[in-house]
Amino acid sequence: QVQLVESGGGLVQTGGSLRLSCAASSRDTFSTKPMAWFRQAPGKEREFVAGINRYGTTYYSDSVKGRFTISRDNAQKSVYLQMNTLKPEDTAVYFCAAKNAHWTGLYALNSRQINYWGQGTQVTVSS
Repeated sequence: QVQLVESGGGLVQTGGSLRLSCAASSRDTFSTKPMAWFRQAPGKEREFVAGINRYGTTYYSDSVKGRFTISRDNAQKSVYLQMNTLKPEDTAVYFCAAKNAHWTGLYALNSRQINYWGQGTQVTVSS
């Protein structure tokens, strides 16, 4: 099993920044797994935010492109989400996610494609 633990969420003002971290504990190889961040606002479906594959190829949702950056550190078995120029509509619970199958990074992932989820961390952006 893969266990994912997020941290770094909090309350920020519009235009502020946060950096989310996800620490993975995996008996399997972490470095080959596509990793992603999803978010879910109250009453809405969980939506893809950003993903990164084993080669470092990244893909972002249109709503965060240019503002968020996903990265990974295989030595630390960690994935990060740097969030800049935050907007109130970014308010959501953010989930770290891992996938077993390969992912080209050419399209957004669906939540149904995810094999492992973190517990989530709340991000609130005040206006």
